[in-house]
Amino acid sequence: MKLYYSATSPYVRKVYVFAIEAGLDEKIENIVTNPWLADTSLLADNPLSKVPTLIMDDGAVLYDSPVICEYLDSLNTGQKLIPVAGMERWMALRLQALGDGILDAAVMRFLERKRPEVQQSSDWDATQLSAIQRALVYLENNIDDWVKNLTIGQITVACALGYLDFRFSSDKWRYKQPLLAKWYSSFAERTSMQITQPQSS
Repeated sequence: MKLYYSATSPYVRKVYVFAIEAGLDEKIENIVTNPWLADTSLLADNPLSKVPTLIMDDGAVLYDSPVICEYLDSLNTGQKLIPVAGMERWMALRLQALGDGILDAAVMRFLERKRPEVQQSSDWDATQLSAIQRALVYLENNIDDWVKNLTIGQITVACALGYLDFRFSSDKWRYKQPLLAKWYSSFAERTSMQITQPQSS
């Protein structure tokens, strides 16, 4: 398998953490790419020009991170990271959606700050920040419901928190979410998280 890859993409990190936890990372070859530049090979495989994009062994292409992780779990011969049925499955997928929502809002904040200052919208930034803060409060207040088993949901939340640290460390989310901070500090020690830490660019 081949994966279009960016070292700073939290969605790519999510896929790699998942792959490592599923024991599949050594079967994936990186294609380092900048999706913001005209990259004919990426555009040929993904009309959205987004990472992560996975090329399967038979040449078929998958995107985005939830779909790629679902595929990887189908190859996972160990404990499934996406429960196959029942309420456990839906709760794991819901947690993934919450983590992805944090990432979406954080990435939009980051991109907004890269625009010329006169074009930036403080209202837009505040809207995205409020969504992130509400999600963090929910995670803090319901932590006992989602920390029991390793799933795609936990992986996504961890990558979202890591991205907040990477791009918005001055927000200091840990002060208002001590239980979440404690959980993340422990989860971040996992090998999968240590070797996928984002690199500044």
